[in-house]
This record gives sequence, C-alpha cells and structure tokens, in this order.
Amino acid sequence: MAKVKQVGLLAAGCQPWNKDVCAASGDRFAYCATLAIYIYQLDQQYNEFKLRSIMSEHKKTITAISWSPDNPDLFASASADNLLIVWNVAEQKAVARLDNTKGVPASVSWCLNCSDGVAFVSQRGPLYIWVYGGADPGVTVHKEAHSFLSDICLFRWHPTKKGKLVFGHTDGSLSVFQPGCKSQKHVLRPEALEGTDEEDPVSALEWDPLSTDYLLVSNLHNGIRLVDSEALACITSFCFPSSAASVQCLAWVHSAPGMFITGDSQVGVLRVWTVSRSTPLDSFKLKKTGFHALHVLNAPLTKKAQSACSPGKSQHLSSTSEAVPPPTLSQNHCFSLPPGHAVCCFLDGGVGLYDMAGKKWDFLRDLGHIETIFDCKFKPDDPNLLATASFDGTIKIWDTNTLTAVYTSPGNEGVVYSLSWAPGDLNCIAGATSRNGAFIWDVRKGKIITRFNEHGKNGIFCISWSHKDSKRIATCSGDGFCIIRTIDGKILHKYKHPAAVFGCDWSQNNKDMIATGCEDKNVRVYYLATSSDQPLKVFTGHLAKVFHVRWSPLREGILCSGSDDGTVRIWDYTQDACINVLSGHTAPVRGLMWNTEVPYLLISGSWDYTIRVWDTRDGTCLDTVYDHGADVYGLTCHQSRPFTMASCSRDSTVRLWSLTPLISPLLLNILTDQPWERIIGNTDTAMVPGSPPLLCGKVSRDVKQELDKLNSDVRAKKLRLFSECFSPPGGSSNLWDLVSVINGQDDSLLPPSYSKGVMHMKHLLKFKTSEAQELTIVKMSKFGGGIGAPSKEERLKEAADIHLRLGQIQRYCELMVELGQWEKALSVAPGVSMKYWKKLMQRRADQLIADDNDDAIPYCIATGDVKKLVTFFTGRGQLLEALLIAQGACEGNIRAPQSSSINHTANDADNRQQYQGLLHKVCTELAEWYFQDGCAVLAACCHLAVDNIKLAMASLIRGNELELAACVGIVLGEEARQSTDYCLELLSRKYMTTPTWELSTALLHMIPENHILLAKLCAFYPGSSPEINRLHERCGLPSLEECKTLAEEAMAEGDLFSSIKYHLLSPEPDTALRIGIGHVKEQLSGSEWTVDSVQPILDLLSYIRTDLLISAQLTELRSELLILCGYIGGLLAIRRRYTSIVPALYEYTSQLLKRREVCVPLKIEQLSVELDAWRACTQSSSSSESQREEFCCLERRLEPTDPAVLVLVGADYVTGSNLPSHSDVQLSCFTGHRIQGPVFLLEDGKSAISLNDALMWAKVNPFSPLGTGLRINPF
Repeated sequence: MAKVKQVGLLAAGCQPWNKDVCAASGDRFAYCATLAIYIYQLDQQYNEFKLRSIMSEHKKTITAISWSPDNPDLFASASADNLLIVWNVAEQKAVARLDNTKGVPASVSWCLNCSDGVAFVSQRGPLYIWVYGGADPGVTVHKEAHSFLSDICLFRWHPTKKGKLVFGHTDGSLSVFQPGCKSQKHVLRPEALEGTDEEDPVSALEWDPLSTDYLLVSNLHNGIRLVDSEALACITSFCFPSSAASVQCLAWVHSAPGMFITGDSQVGVLRVWTVSRSTPLDSFKLKKTGFHALHVLNAPLTKKAQSACSPGKSQHLSSTSEAVPPPTLSQNHCFSLPPGHAVCCFLDGGVGLYDMAGKKWDFLRDLGHIETIFDCKFKPDDPNLLATASFDGTIKIWDTNTLTAVYTSPGNEGVVYSLSWAPGDLNCIAGATSRNGAFIWDVRKGKIITRFNEHGKNGIFCISWSHKDSKRIATCSGDGFCIIRTIDGKILHKYKHPAAVFGCDWSQNNKDMIATGCEDKNVRVYYLATSSDQPLKVFTGHLAKVFHVRWSPLREGILCSGSDDGTVRIWDYTQDACINVLSGHTAPVRGLMWNTEVPYLLISGSWDYTIRVWDTRDGTCLDTVYDHGADVYGLTCHQSRPFTMASCSRDSTVRLWSLTPLISPLLLNILTDQPWERIIGNTDTAMVPGSPPLLCGKVSRDVKQELDKLNSDVRAKKLRLFSECFSPPGGSSNLWDLVSVINGQDDSLLPPSYSKGVMHMKHLLKFKTSEAQELTIVKMSKFGGGIGAPSKEERLKEAADIHLRLGQIQRYCELMVELGQWEKALSVAPGVSMKYWKKLMQRRADQLIADDNDDAIPYCIATGDVKKLVTFFTGRGQLLEALLIAQGACEGNIRAPQSSSINHTANDADNRQQYQGLLHKVCTELAEWYFQDGCAVLAACCHLAVDNIKLAMASLIRGNELELAACVGIVLGEEARQSTDYCLELLSRKYMTTPTWELSTALLHMIPENHILLAKLCAFYPGSSPEINRLHERCGLPSLEECKTLAEEAMAEGDLFSSIKYHLLSPEPDTALRIGIGHVKEQLSGSEWTVDSVQPILDLLSYIRTDLLISAQLTELRSELLILCGYIGGLLAIRRRYTSIVPALYEYTSQLLKRREVCVPLKIEQLSVELDAWRACTQSSSSSESQREEFCCLERRLEPTDPAVLVLVGADYVTGSNLPSHSDVQLSCFTGHRIQGPVFLLEDGKSAISLNDALMWAKVNPFSPLGTGLRINPF
C-alpha cells in the first residue's frame, strides 16, 4: 500500500498556442495544457464542475482536440509527434491510436457522416480521414481537399449538410468543398487584402447552425464577416467599437438563434452579437488578458429542481387580480444574454465557465502554468505560500490552502529554470532564465528590481540565495561558471568548470561552503573563505552528468547528488567518500529533497515520471509514487510542515503530498504519551539502521521548548502542535481553532487566519459584519432591485395612472407589476397594507427565484423568508451563502416585518428554534459537500462550528484521518469519548503487526472499557508461549494455562461468551472456533436472531491467530467462519450504508458457499432474494410487495441495541479520493471499473480495490475479499 498520500493538485492552465484546445459535450468540458487534457464534469448534486480526469498519453505538445458529436464519451486529440488518439472519457482510456499522421495535425474534427471517423489536416493538406472502427479501418485521403496554396489554420464540417466542409487559411482565404459541386479554393479573402500578399490568418470559423450555406469567419486583423458559401459573397461585415480590437475566437449561442459571441485577443472582452446588427449588442470585460478560445455548451445546464418554492399559480387573470408574470423578454431584456454557458480560455492560461444569463463565473481558474514547471519552493516564513517557475516564462505564487494563484511575475522571461526565495520575510524571489540572465522579483511591488547578466546569453540552470548570509546569491550556467555575487551585483567568486554547471547548493551548516553538479559527471565543493578558485573536494563516481546537489540539513558534511545515470549518490565530505548509491530510477534524476526532521529520509524525482522515497541508512526504497504524468523536476517542503511535500513536473501540475504515513508510529508515540526519547532524538541514534523514526529537526525542538514552558494543559497543547506539524494544509489548523473555541478559549487568542476558514457560528456574524463594513461601497451595488424595464404598453400605463388618482392603490400596483415595473408597485404597496406589500414582495421573490436571479435575495431578506432563501442557495450549491443566512436568522437579524405592535417575544423564540434547526441542516449539507470533495477535515470543521462533536468525529473517522481524530477527541474530552475509543481501536488494529505490538497495546490501554479489546489483541498475537504469557501479563490477563481452566468454568456456568474468549486465549484456540461457530449457526437457524446477537461472537472469533486459521486441519471451520463473517458483514454494510460494498459482500459469501463443502444455515437463493430486496427498496423507485416485506425483515435484524452506532453511517471517503492520478489504470475486482483515488492491493499483489472500499470492508468484515482467511489492514 502506498505510504505517500496525495492531498492536493494544482491543475495546469490552458495552452495559448493552438486553436482547437477547448471542447465541450453534455455536462463535460475539456481543455489542453501542453501535454495533458483536463476533463471537468458537472457534479449534479452540488451544481458545480469538478476535475474528473487528466489524460496524458501525449509526449509532445497537443495541437487539437475534438469531441464526438454522436457519442458524448468519445473525443479525439492530436499532438506534435504526429500522433492521433481517440479517448473514452468515461473509462479514462485510449480506444484507438494512429501513430503516423504524416505531418503535425493543425486541426481535428469528427466526420459527421461516419460515427467512428476522425478527419485531420496539417499545414497545406491533404485532408486525411481515419476510420478507426467498423469493418474497414484505415486512413483515406479526401479526393479534393489537397494542394492548397496557403497553410491551413482550421477546418469545419457542416453540421447538417453531409460531406460539406470549409478550410480557413493563413492568407485570410477560405476553401469550400461539397459533394457534387465544384470545389472552391482560396475564395472570400477580406476585401482589404485583395491583390496584396499580406497574410491575415483566419482565427475562427463556424457554420451557421440554421442555414446550409452561411458561415461566420473572423480574420485576426480584418474582423468578422458573415459569408454565403454558395454565392461566395459577404453578407455582413461586423464593426468593432475601436480599430484596436481584434477577434481571437467566436461561437454561436445555440439557445438564441442568430446570436453569437466573440472574444477579443488583446483584452478579455466578451462581445455579444446578432446577425441582424453589424455592431455588438453588448460587451463585458471578463479579464485583463486576451481570449484564446471560446466554446458554448450546447445543452443549458440543468439546475437542481428548487423544491416547492416556485409559485403554484400561473394562469393569466384580469388586471385587478394578482399579476401575471411579466413577458419573459421585456424591451431591455431581449438584448441581455440568453441562458447558456461559455467555456473561456485566456492567453495567461486562465480557464473559466461563464454563465451568460447570470453574468457570473460558475467556475474560474484564474491563472495556471501552461508548460513544464521546473522548480517549486515554499516561502521561508509562510508554509502556505508556494512559488513555481515554469517554461512559460513566469513565476507564480500559490496559496496551498485554497490551491489558487495569488501572484504572478511580469513574465516574458523565456524559460524560468530555477527560483530561490530571499531569506526570512524579504518577499523577494530570485529567478534564473534560459536567455535573460537572472533577476530579482519584488513580489509585493510586482516588479523586477534587479537583473544579473554576468553569464551573457547562456542559460542559467540554477539560482540559490544563501540563507546564512542574505547578501549572497549563486548562479550556475551552461557557460561552465558558478558565479557568487552580492545582491547589488558585485562579483565575489567565479568558479570555472570544465563543462556546463547544472546545480548548486549552499551548505546548511557552513555559510562559506557551496557544492556544484557538472556535466563532466563530478560533484565539487568550494570554500568561499579562501581566495582560491579551485574546489576543496571533487567527488567522482557518477556515470553521466550530475544535475542537482543537496546538502543534508541535519547531518554535517553529508550531501547527495542526482544524475542522468538514474542513481542518487550520498557523499560524506569528511570521509571524501561515496557512502551509498540509491538505484531504482530508470531515467535521469532531477528533483532531490532531504527531510528536515528525519535525517535518513531522502526523496527523489525523475524523468521516469516517479517520485521515490529512500531510507539512506541501508539504501532501501520505502515507496514509489506514480501519479505524475511526465518528468518530475522539483521537490520541496516547508520546515514548519516537514511532512507535506510539493512536487512539480513536465505535466504542468503541482501536487501536494503527505509523508506522514511513512513515520506514523511517531505520532502515536506522542498520542500514547511515550517518553520524549521515543519521539525526539539526535541524528546518531536516528541513523542506526532499522531503528524506529525519530524527530531531529528544528521544528520538533521548538515544540518541545514551548511545551517545557507550560504549566497547565500541556497534553492538549502537545497534541495540537505536533498534529499541525504532521498534517497537510487543508483545514487542520482550522479544526484545532474550533476545538479551542469549543473548549472555551478566549477569542482574542484566535489567529488572524481563523476568520478566513470555517468559523464557529457564534463568530460568523461578528467577523462577516466587520468584513462587510470594509466592503460596504462594493457590496451596495449587488443588492439592486428588479429589472425595472420601461414599457411600451402605454394603454395600461394610462389606466394605472387613473387608478392611482382614484386612490385605488392595489389596482395600480397590479398593473405596474403587469408592466414589469415592480419597483413602483412595491414602493406604494404599503399604502394598501403591510400584508399586501409582503405578499407582493414574496411574489416578486418567487418569480426571480424561478429565473435563478440573484435579485431575489433582498426580497426574501426583507420579508424574513429565511427558508425560501436557504432553499434557493442550497438548490444552486451555494452552501456557504445559505449558512450565512441561516445564522443571521438564528441571531435574530432577519425577521418578518411586523404588521402590528403586539408582543412578539414568544413568537421570536419559536422562530429562533426553527432557524436553529435550519442552521444545523445547512451545516450538515456543507459538511457533506466538503466530504464529497475529499476534504474530511473541513467537513469536521463544519460540524464543530455548530458544536456537533459526534458528527465532526464521524467525518474524520470516515475520512480515515484516524490519528488526527484521536488527538482532537482526546482534547475534546467526554463528549467525544465514544468516537475517540473507536478511533483508538482502529489504530490499534493498524499496528497489530510485528514491530509495533507494543504500540497497539499502548493504544488499547487508553480506552477505559478495554478488557475484551485486550483479549482480542492477545488472541491474535503470534509469539512463543513465554512471549504470549508476557503479553497476557502486560494486558492484565491470566496465563495460557489459567485461561484454559477459566474457559471450562465459564462453560459450566453457561457463560458462552467468556468461555469462547478464554478458549481463544488458551493453548487450544480451535476449541473456541467450534463452540462459537456452533452457537452462531444455531442462532441463524432460528428466526429471532439479530445482527447484534451474533456479531460480537464472530468478531471475537475473527481474532484467532492467522497461522492457526489457515492451517489444513481447520479448513472446514475456516470456511464456515469466513462465510458467516461475510454474511453478517453484508448486513452491517447495509446498516452503515456502505452501498458500494454490499453487493461485493453478498457475492463473496455466495461464492464461498458454492465452492466449499460446509454446513451452514444459509442458502445462495436466500442471499440473492435479500440483495434484490435491498436494491429495490433503497436504490430504485419500484419494489414489489414481497421485496418490501423481505427488506422490513432485514431492517428488524439490523435494529441496533445501541443507537449511538448510527453516528458513523455513510461511506468512507479518504482525503485525495477525488484527485485524478496519471498512473496506470487499476480496475476494482469488486466492480470491474477504474478506481478513482487511492488503491488498496490485496495479498496476491494483483487484485486491487479502492482504499475507500477496503476501509469499509475491514470495518464490517475483517477477512480479505480473496477468501484466504488472512485479515486485511487498510487503516
């Protein structure tokens, strides 16, 4: 099982160099970075787009993608290495590959007359058609589309006219072909170009969906035209407001005939046009940088049905009755945008989905690297800020908590190979480039403040700012020099090498020592305190060029180097020797990183796409990570979060990893209050081969010093400080802040970051109010009124004026409403009555909600209609907004206006209670949203925000954050007791293995009611008799022989459970199996049994020693135990709603019944009846009477004796389950489908299930799904 856990992913941006790089189909959209295609899909439940998969088969720049018009699961992509691939998105695999496209495909499109044909074309043609399926696969050439006189930019098949197609060329002309007609080559150039040689490439080309012959064309400089491809004439030339504007992309809006949108190439302006007008209807500036590609989603996204808040009446009534909804397109409304979503890609790599009608982003990734990321480093004084340097010429800074970009350098630097933060809080970054020398970027000012050009035009491969002496910066370059200078540019040393220098690193212990890696295969160490330009040491041994070098932060004189020979070597400066060679990578090594706390941990990244974790004491590889889709270049961690690592790669992503599982016994030593020497040590002790990990770095020392100063609450503080140091970003600090709030800590001690996360409800309004005061001016504009459209129905207006003069206010209001002038109606409505005004406000709100319009918000708030507003927000997936409203209502800020002056306090109390219920409901929904997004820790924060400790603990346990849950549970005390005990029990199961039995025992000793748990541990322990007796003594249990006697006594007294327990602990545990299984079989033969009456006995029996259970003489008993545990496990899975594994458990039990000679009171037919009944009653809308009866009977059996067990209901979903991996596709042996998220390999080393399924399985049935009798341990 992988020990390194992926906990975050920063997706790449969209590449700006090729045309057809974004596409959409149904509820998915895709865009291309340079080497990978990112596919987002709408999550129906929360109405938002989530990254579903990353396709990264291409090894060279992707040039075009195209979605199949017939099959929403298929799309084709082409790349610069003459490769064309057809993908199945649902199965995340390549369906077909064409390896030689005879040229780089510039544009790709599906043939509309052939469902599995893809057409592609490069430079001047010809057009090839590749049929990859069917009876006659192969590549054919289009009969006429060849021998063009100008390069092709892009081409489009006609959507309805079979076989008709058009090409756009770089000289601005078009070529049109259709079967049975003369082909028209190089026609319809813009008039301004006629008779000249000027080029004006076609930047976009789309057929009019409503015509067979019309076509929209845009040329980069000569704007947009609507042309007739038959008559070869220009019908309309569209005019831009300024001559500077030029169009980069355009798209028809399918929901509004004749309407199209364009994106400008200089600035991110979206313009809306209709074919009947030559000037734009409207323009919106969406972003500062220009557009690159646009695609409108055909089907409007279906919003979740809003439950029962739309008004029932919609008949048209007379003008004196309640108003009809105004006509849907009032005068000014018909120029507003139709419902639809546009996928927008920008030149800076930004990608978004714009809701045109709502005029808002549904999804926006503002910035992203569009090319290989060569380096990444955390900011020295802030573990939440990560800087990355890329081939695209920029350095970007990311917030690792929100995974968003917060700063980007000015750019245009060629390639940025390397970066180095200034020490401390100087807020500057030094960057090294391929052709512009090196520079210092002042992040706050946003500009480059210094440049260094000593290497001339040679590429600088590495830059390193000394952290011991902040005035010195080292660079090394292809010119063979490593140059040390001061920050104001004074050269201190120039070290000449025989060939290019690729890496340099300052020693962490001696400010005057620096090491370099050179193309001549050698590592050199220089000493700056002397005037000599010769190295102090030269280390030889690598068989190819040396790239990076890194000094160990914890062991003086030790450094490592990575080479193109695929090895990492460890050198000891004091011994002049190579002390270890780490072999395993199959390609050149690039990324290198020492851990700053555990002295023997070293991590390397390679061109073989993997990251390896090494134990340098004996050279073993502890784990290999396969998730990147290309070469891994940079690795980094922050010393205050030493077990969170970031990596960057040629696949243009940055990923965050937790290394905590590698050293998890350490956290449990802290949890079980072991002495300090088991937690913190010196490097010599830690470096003894095979010894358990110890912390030797600065962070652990600082924590210990801080704890030594405390007099009270030491344990809580210790758990918090270490837990934060071990946990990755993503909510652990937030969680601990909430724990302190619940435990009554003074609010003034809360950190500034608290108000940015999930706050406790008692603070939400206080913090949000102060935020609102700062934003007042900005926010005022958001709460505008309705549309307030002027009307042409003068007759109605006149009638309304007469009614008003006659004092008939209600009639006036109704007419105004009919005219769509809600503001006028609402402003005089109180003149009728408050009741009438309120009713009118509610109607307006209902109507706006039905239109999904944000303007409904103020109406609901003014009338105190909290429930409707919460439903409105939850229906749109805006759970944070819903939460704010519900809390505002609970604190009495949102009320219904009073129509009389009676005392309302009693009424208020009722409402307050109702709102409390609503608040809890919204918090639970928000928590579930975080949980399904793979953020169990933030889900727990949402529950703690309303003091729901039980559900918070359940979220952590279901997310398998067991260590964190145990720490938090201990600090929360009695209210979390039950969950904490369950956590400790699961952790103890995790450590019931050879080196850690003691730890497992220590964990159980922390549970008050631990007698049976300790008995299970001792029963499972596989030592010799003296060792077993020693363990019995430590657990307060009788010796082996005494247990035998006690078992017989218990049997005589009729105490079956104790008898089984003592038999298991005796020298003959198989007796326990016979008695226990006999009893369970007898129970199951009757009709009155329940799961809780048999499960405790089976659970106890499952702890029989594995070596005994799998021995030949116990074959029959083993089969019976596995079958009974499988069946009861299936029932427990139904109780816990582990929906994904219920069928697997039933299938497993049936298979065992089929294959093994056993005598148990279970029938295969009965199992399938139960499974069908469960499916019919829980997963489909129709079920038969007999199925409902069967399911009722199952539910009676499942009725728990202790209702507290139901807190842990719901599937497990570990952190990172939603992060797409590039690695080999693993198929689940339960479902046959691809596993999303972490994988758990079973004991045969081949069968795989998802880690989530493995956790749920182990919680209801401890034995492996392969039926071998081995226990599984996925915790």
